[in-house]
Amino acid sequence: MKTTGNTVFITGGSAGIGLAIAKKLSAAGNKIIINGRNEERLQNALKQLDNAIAIQGDLSLETDRVRIATQLKENYPEVNIIINNAGAAFAYLLSETKNAHEKALIEMNTNYFSVIHFTELLLPHLAKKAEAAIINISSIAVFDSHKFLPTYGATKAALHSYTVALRYTYEEEKNIQIYEVYPPLVNTEFSAGIGGANGIPPEDVADELLLALEKNQFDVPVGDSKQFFK
Repeated sequence: MKTTGNTVFITGGSAGIGLAIAKKLSAAGNKIIINGRNEERLQNALKQLDNAIAIQGDLSLETDRVRIATQLKENYPEVNIIINNAGAAFAYLLSETKNAHEKALIEMNTNYFSVIHFTELLLPHLAKKAEAAIINISSIAVFDSHKFLPTYGATKAALHSYTVALRYTYEEEKNIQIYEVYPPLVNTEFSAGIGGANGIPPEDVADELLLALEKNQFDVPVGDSKQFFK
């Protein structure tokens, strides 16, 4: 996959892993479109990027997914890479909650169902490109559950299964590449409640992704996740 001259749409691109990836790809000579729910955070992120714009919206909502997909296709038809990075996670113990199902519903909608729908909305557009990519940010949680994130891991395992199926579906369509990134614990605001301060810098995830794009390496383990790919 070429690593320059792309137009890249990144969900959850105003902070954390998404912003680190945006910075890396922007510096490499790509046009960046970041998405997030909070307009102020998006504008602050844009100050840190070159050749970038923002589209505000909550991709966990179907109406926003449809609106944003339409905006991209109509106003930014050069988009050829989408990075599904936005996520939701709740840290809690199953023994100490009575609403695990409600938390799981939010996590599954954001981390899985919304990704499937948004990807589906963009696939016909991407299929027309000479070179395109879909990059799903999953997690080390694909491989092992954690008692403090009891339902989050299941959503990432579901995303992993979908990503593999998507890759198989388009493996003969050489113009669409399907990547999956497996971050371990990363030091971001998103992971602050589960000891994120002890995690790796989000820039490490961005570095590994850029290397993977250069090598057409579709599985992208990062840090401790590499143990599962020996």
